[in-house]
Amino acid sequence: MIIDKLMNARRYSALHPGLEAALCFLRETDLGALPAGPQELDGTRLTINVIQAPCRPQEEVKLEAHRKYIDVQYVVAGEERFSWRPTSECVSPEAAFDEEKDFVLFADEPHAWFPLTADMFVVFFPEDAHGPMCGAGEMHKVVVKVAVDWD
Repeated sequence: MIIDKLMNARRYSALHPGLEAALCFLRETDLGALPAGPQELDGTRLTINVIQAPCRPQEEVKLEAHRKYIDVQYVVAGEERFSWRPTSECVSPEAAFDEEKDFVLFADEPHAWFPLTADMFVVFFPEDAHGPMCGAGEMHKVVVKVAVDWD
């Protein structure tokens, strides 16, 4: 997992070619002007979802994990809290992993909670189970999905 401000994003570009593309998109795009909803940027290997929605109370947030995609979540406006736990330590899946949606929910308790405010991003790798959309009030964010298998 990586947590940082967008102005420092270049430090992480060498970790994965798709991560470089995602962070470049976030730096160079007027994110406030994007319409809500999902869009493809580079076929299925790089997609975005623009979300403008109310946050949920902490007790409603479940840990989720992905296998095929890295999540880069960037807060455009508002504040969002996230939970985190290593996926390898999650032992209570709520259902079987959904291969088509690349998604599983866990009933496990998180090890940590942290806030993200405007102009901050977090990168969740498949090793990072995470609980998004927590907090009070409305939030506006862009989620970039980066294919783990980039080639």
